[in-house]
Amino acid sequence: MTNNGSDARIEVIDLVVRYGDVLAVQGVGFAIQPGELVTLLGPSGCGKTTTLRSIAGLEDPVGGTIRLNGAVAYSAAERTNLPAEKRGLSMVFQSYAIWPHMTVAENVAYGLKVRRLPRAEVEANVRRVLDLVQMTTYADRPASKLSGGQQQRIAVARAIAFSPNVLLFDEPLSNLDAKLRAEMRVELRELQRRLDITALYVTHDQEEALAISDRVIVMNHGRIEQIGSPEQVYNRPCSLFVADFVGAANLITGEMLSPPDGDGRVAFVTEGGVKLQAHDWQKVAGTRLQTAPTGATKTGTTKAGERTVALHSAYIRLEPVNGADGAGVAHVAGRAGAMNLSYGTIHRRMFHGDFIQYVVDWPAGQLIVRRPPTEMIAENQKVRIQFAAEHCVLL
Repeated sequence: MTNNGSDARIEVIDLVVRYGDVLAVQGVGFAIQPGELVTLLGPSGCGKTTTLRSIAGLEDPVGGTIRLNGAVAYSAAERTNLPAEKRGLSMVFQSYAIWPHMTVAENVAYGLKVRRLPRAEVEANVRRVLDLVQMTTYADRPASKLSGGQQQRIAVARAIAFSPNVLLFDEPLSNLDAKLRAEMRVELRELQRRLDITALYVTHDQEEALAISDRVIVMNHGRIEQIGSPEQVYNRPCSLFVADFVGAANLITGEMLSPPDGDGRVAFVTEGGVKLQAHDWQKVAGTRLQTAPTGATKTGTTKAGERTVALHSAYIRLEPVNGADGAGVAHVAGRAGAMNLSYGTIHRRMFHGDFIQYVVDWPAGQLIVRRPPTEMIAENQKVRIQFAAEHCVLL
């Protein structure tokens, strides 16, 4: 292996994976720094697990380069493809891959014994990692007698037992119920930070990706759509796909009335005639958003001359108004730096426990709005609709 001196724990350059005539991964590239937890997020079939398995050495790419700790693990140009067992990685599978005929301690010790470590060192490492995942009291229990959450902990303990530099997660929480999944994502994040392990995490769950990641890589059809912090990906989507997939934003079509000013503000009019102030974050000085490579196929492309703005449901304020206040007012365009203002009617109200989801009829069609359960508004009630220009993102 050759080392190029890179500080990145994982570096992927122009990775291509093909299954017959199908390109599963098309020119994917990114780098993960020491101690980072980066998530590959996307729908089923987008290429995220194939990318992860290629890094692990479980898939055979046909193009590109993979470097681990600066050393080449795969290179199409150099015809290098290091076997999985020599890459120094550890992986937690979706199925956990727990051996039911072994005890908890034996499951954790297996990988250490394969590496032929001294017995005392194996026992010390098993005790250490079982304590980390709070499973010490279960050491002698048969693995078949564990709950799903306990099996997940054992899979993690086994993966970190030999202190790997990089840990790979392939949808490790997808088999758990919603409450346990939320608890375990917190535990995994705390453990990763405590051990200062570099981690690459695959999931199709947007909430999970946003909650645990330092950075999120959104994938679609084998390509990267956007790379950024959870806040950037959620608040400043670069494409229709990202806006729709991450947070299910309201997508509003219309036309720009003026080009972006120096702060990225644009005047926008919807198909229903509502005039808005929106933001083109890619035009804002100092804003760096990594998007799909030039030539990448974008999904949901609008018609010629059309533009689209994304407006997340959580950023819209609703205020009940009486008939006189809302009568005869179709829309009011927000001033630069001010709130956009319009009027509408509550079409449907759905209680979700932590929030209430409203379907609101307004001059531009319908809006999905999420508000706290303390803000209860009746169906058919006229409402004032407000949202800040920076939350109305031009795509």
